[in-house]
This record gives sequence, structure tokens and C-alpha cells, in this order.
Amino acid sequence: MYFLVRGLKNRRYFQRFGERLGLLPGSLRQTEAGGIWLHAVSVGEVLSAVGLLKRLRAEIPGAPLFVSVTTLAGRAAAEDKLRGVADGIFYAPIDYCHIVRRVLRRLRPRMLVVMETEIWPNLYREAKRAGCGLVIVNGRISDRAMPRYRRFRWLFRQVLAWPDAILAQTEISAQRFRELGAPAGRVKTAGNLKYDFEPRDVRVPPAIRSLLDRVAPGRIWIAASTMPPAREGDPDEDEAVADAFQALAPGHPDLLLVLVPRKPERFDTAAAMLQRRGIPFLRRSALPSQEDLPLPGVLLLDSIGELSSLFGLADVVFMGGTLAQRGGHNILEPAFFQRAVITGPHMENFPEIAEKFQAGGGLYAIAGAEQLAGTVAKLLEDNELRARIGQRAGELAEAERGATARAAQEIARLYWRAVPAFRPPAPVAAALWPLSQLWLAGGWLKRTLGRRERLRTPVVSVGNLTTGGTGKSPFVLWLAGKLKARGLQPAILTRGYRRRTAEKYTIVGPGEYADVSRTGDEAQSYLRAAIGPVGIAADRAGAGRLIEERFHPAVFLLDDGFQHYRLERALDIVLIDALNPFGGGAAVPLGSLREGLGALRRAGIVVITRWEEGRKTDGIEAVIRRYNPDVPIFRARVAAETWRPEPPSGPAAAFCGLGNPDSFWQTLRGLGIQPVLKRVFPDHHRYSGRELSRLVEEARAAGAEVLLTTAKDYMNLPGDWKEAIGELRLAWLEIRVEVENEEEFLGAVTAAIFPGL
Repeated sequence: MYFLVRGLKNRRYFQRFGERLGLLPGSLRQTEAGGIWLHAVSVGEVLSAVGLLKRLRAEIPGAPLFVSVTTLAGRAAAEDKLRGVADGIFYAPIDYCHIVRRVLRRLRPRMLVVMETEIWPNLYREAKRAGCGLVIVNGRISDRAMPRYRRFRWLFRQVLAWPDAILAQTEISAQRFRELGAPAGRVKTAGNLKYDFEPRDVRVPPAIRSLLDRVAPGRIWIAASTMPPAREGDPDEDEAVADAFQALAPGHPDLLLVLVPRKPERFDTAAAMLQRRGIPFLRRSALPSQEDLPLPGVLLLDSIGELSSLFGLADVVFMGGTLAQRGGHNILEPAFFQRAVITGPHMENFPEIAEKFQAGGGLYAIAGAEQLAGTVAKLLEDNELRARIGQRAGELAEAERGATARAAQEIARLYWRAVPAFRPPAPVAAALWPLSQLWLAGGWLKRTLGRRERLRTPVVSVGNLTTGGTGKSPFVLWLAGKLKARGLQPAILTRGYRRRTAEKYTIVGPGEYADVSRTGDEAQSYLRAAIGPVGIAADRAGAGRLIEERFHPAVFLLDDGFQHYRLERALDIVLIDALNPFGGGAAVPLGSLREGLGALRRAGIVVITRWEEGRKTDGIEAVIRRYNPDVPIFRARVAAETWRPEPPSGPAAAFCGLGNPDSFWQTLRGLGIQPVLKRVFPDHHRYSGRELSRLVEEARAAGAEVLLTTAKDYMNLPGDWKEAIGELRLAWLEIRVEVENEEEFLGAVTAAIFPGL
């Protein structure tokens, strides 16, 4: 009740509470499978992730990118810095199994990327159980944290066995991960993402630039990420900086101090402290303002994510978290701007960086707060010393670039190896498991006890392992056209799913017409293509004999025939959907497999469909090879042919009734179309006028001017669809199939049909 009341008062807290329970926001309700989920806790981790996410967008262009955070400040930074990069931003779920599973089922990611040292046992375990790739990026374990981790080594040994790779910032951190039990072969030293910070990409906010133009400071000192005491005896760094500023002010009348508390909850405390001391100051949140700031004075940067843009303006930078025993903060960003950086004695979180920069002359370290004023004064007054330290800092930072590229390459490698499988919640899965076993048993009985029939004409089956679509009908149509072009007259046998007729056999010759009620929607594409005769019946052997008597084809193509055991065939072509390859790894109704993966042993050729250029299929092929080591594997994709009746223009709403709607969304994305509304209906859905009217209302409310759908769905629209959509326009997409290594594939097919040809 407390959280509810607070949430009603403060929408941000209510949203945070709901999302951490796995109740994701509306923008993530309809996500495409195969995405990358990156978890970054703090503002610093979010900023480190920006370059990595941009690199992943280029490496894996079709993968949706989702970012989770745990803090309000991290959320604000993510929404600001990742706008246009991430497809969704949300608060990370609480680390309870059922909540993590809920989020995984919603996002359906292929890869989980965890930043730095976030070790969440349930998140790790559930991601791996779902078949996701898992990698820790920019991993580090500080001097302060290591003793705590070591005490719970028995737990971390098990947890750290789950990641596929741990990319540590330094060799020290890599060794600590190994000491805690991570498999040595999975831990690599990959460098620090912050070394790849690009100073040219940041811009000073206009409001701050306007203030600086008016005030015109002669010298600028930035006190960055200041912290309160960590324990008794520690200085309050805001107070220490204010002491130093007041000592410097008489001798530096044109000095501007930019004070940047690390934590947002310290903004008001810092403002009260400056006011109490009588130090002139302005808050960043009060800008733009025409109020002048007298010098020497202080700009209190009470904002998130703007500090990086100001380092280039500084003459001297003091990095907070180093006087108090906080372990320090990263000095790389000011180093890239070639600024002289001062730190206190506590850099335990970054020991290698501190050691390297001190040894190389790129850092000025002081022993305590009492030395801060004198050191700042020395660097402000000694231009040569200040420039020399800044130049060395820049050179040392530049020499360590490349961590982002290394991380992106490793993530991409693991991404293509992963084969996710998301199942229902545990109670539902337990209830469905017996039914799944009954389904498998029924399939085994049909396969072993069923009567086999043989036609005079060779039969090629095109089928799959799962319920729902894998693109069988477009593939059959493509193959029929290619065989006919080779002089082999094809005929097509199909069951006519959801046709409405009393006819036992419907035989349609090339160019002949039959209503969709007699054929079902899938067969209509075969009739319109007029490549060869089409037989539609549950008894496909009987339909085949009728076609043999009338048309004498050279080959039959058996649509959706892998589980049609009654009819003998010369070749089984099995299609595997790249977007959902193995149906959750379980049989119907627990998953969507029609039979176990062992059925792959019967395949003569495997084709991975819905593949896209540049996408790898390593993980899928590895599973196939486990059951059928020598089967030829090919890849096919769907390409847009044409829009009917004309190409769409303007904001669009999209709908479809497909076994795998992600295939349609993927095609639209490839065409550069981002629908303002997406709606999914069941496979082979026959639309009613009422449904279309409701869809039109939603589309208009979303600002759509056109409805987009597939040719298959167009076949299932009611006769009065034009009246139902009113002023909106409708466009449906005709597609074509493209097979990689087409000649090799067709050669393998003809060799299987006619071994001596």
C-alpha cells in the first residue's frame, strides 16, 4: 500500500515499482523475437553502453535493442542518451525467478548483456534456461568488493559458470573472476569501454553555453562526481571543494567552479551548503536564466548526463570519490579532452588506470583534502605543467581504445550461436507436460502403424517441425516454378486447411478458378500462379492419383507433408524458421513442436527460412547437425515483390494472421516501414466486418492513413472489406522467395527425385 500511495503521488516511482515486478510498459508489449537485452545499473554504465549499442546496431542491424536500469538517474540518462538507439528502456525486474521469466517471455531476447559487476543469480540462470546467450561486458571487481565476493565464493562459483563470456576491463579483474569460480576459458581481458569515449560527439548544452558567454570566466575548475563520507574520518567532498574554492577565490577573481555531486539526492544539500557559506552560485536547473553569476562563483550542475560535455571547457578537473573512501571514479573522459586531472588517494576501483596514469605523468594525485586548494592553484597558474599533464593523459587514454569493437564482436559471435526457447510459466508448463507427451505418443503411433501409399510419380515433401508458419506455401510455389523452368512439370498436393466444402477431392487445373471456400487460403496462391495442377484433399494420395490420370505430372510437391506419413516420397525438405527454429524445444501444447527434434534424421534437405543477408545461423545449424550430421543445409529468405493495389504512403497500421507474425514485421522493417500500430490475429484467421471496423478505429486513433497486410490475409478478408475500412486505404504485400546457392539446391532436389538424371 505504501508503494501504491507513493506511486500515485509520484508517477516515476509507480512506474519503477510496476516494471520491477515484470509489468513492462506498453511500448514493449509487442516485441520481435531475437533482440538484445542490455542491463546497465548506473548513469556511468549507461553512458559506457552508448557506443556499444551503436556498434551492435551496425553489427546486427535487425536485432531489437532493449536497455534495463535500476535507478531513477540511470533511467533519465538512458532516455536522454539512448533516444533513437534503444528500442525500449525499462526498470530491471526484481531478481525473482517468476518475475525474470515473465520479462524474458515478453522480450524474447536472444542475448543478455550485463554491464560491469551486476551478478544476479536468477536472471543469469533463467536467461540460460531460455537458451539466451549471456555475456558480462566491461566486467570489474574492485578492491573493496572482492573481500565480500570472496566470502560468498560458494555461491558465485555456480553463478559465474552460466555466462558464455566474461569480458573484464583489466587483467586484475579477469583474475578475480577466475578466483571466484568463473571458468578460465570464458574470461578474457577486453579493455574498458570508457576508453572508447569520443569527445567530438558531445555538445555543451545551449543554456550553459549562454551562461558562459555572459559570465566569461578566465579559468574553469570542475569538481566532478563528488561524494559524501563513506566512513568516520572521511571528508565530505562538497565541503572540501568549497573550502578550496574559498581559499582560491581571492587570488583568482575570474574563477568559475562547476560543482557536480555524484548523486541527485545531494543536489539540494550542496545548494544549501553553498548558500550557507555565502558563495555566489547558480543551479543548472534554473537555466536558461538571464541572471548573472558574479565571479568567482559556482555553477551547481544538478542535472544528469551533462558532465561529459563540459570537460572540454575545464582547465583543471578534480575527480570525486577519491578523497572519501569510495574507490574513485573513472578519469578517462576528462583525459580524452587532455585536461589535467587531480585525484585523492582512493582509486581502488580503478587500480590499473591509476597506476598507469601516475607512472605516465597523466595524473596529479594528492594525499588528502588539505592539499586540494594548493594543487588546483598550482595547475591554474602553471600553464606548462597543466598542458603537459593533460597531453600525457590524452595519449595514455588514446592508446587503450578498442574495447567497444572487441565487446561487439564477442556479443555478435554469441548472438548467432544462441537458440532461445521460451516456455509458459512453471505451473502452466507442469500442467501441459503430460499433454505434450501424449501428443508425441500419438505421432509415434501414426508413424509406425499407419498405412503407406505410393504414387507412380515421385513426391517431394515440403514441411516443418513446428505448428505455425515457416513459409512453406511461398517456398512450394517458388520450387514449383523452378522445377517447371527445368522442364519438370510439377503438381501440388495440399490439405486445404479450413476450407468449407463437402468435396472430398478438389482438383484444379492450371488457369482454372476455384473459390477460397473450396480451397482454403493457402491454395489460392498456387491457383493464381497457374504453374501446374493443384490437388486439395485430406487424402492426398487419392488426390494425387486423380491428378496422375488427368495431367501426368513429372513430380508432386506435397505441401506441409513432413508429418503426412501415409504417402511415400522421394525427398523430405524440412524448413526451419530462423526466427523460431525449434518451437520452444517441446511438443504441442507445451511448445510448438509437432514431433521431437530426432525427426530431423528423416530430412533429406534442410532449409533455414526467414534468414536475412548478413545474419548467421551457427546455433541453428549446430542443433541440426546434432541429429543429422550430413544433411545439406541451405538458407532462404522472403523478399518483397510488390504492393497491391499500389505502394503505401503515409503513416501505416499493420495487421496479420500468420503462424509467425515476426516475419511480417521483419519484412516491413527491411522496407523502412515503422507501423504506428501492429495487430496480430490467429493463423489463417478469417476476418469479420466487425473486426475490421474495430481495427480501423484503432488505426485512426494512432494516426494511420493506410492499413498494411499480407497477401494471405487479403484472401481472408470479408467481401465487404472496402465498406468496413471506409476512408482508409488498404495495401497487401506480394512476396518472393530467394534461396542462397540456388543452383546447388535445385541440383540436390533433382538428384534425389531422379537419381540417374
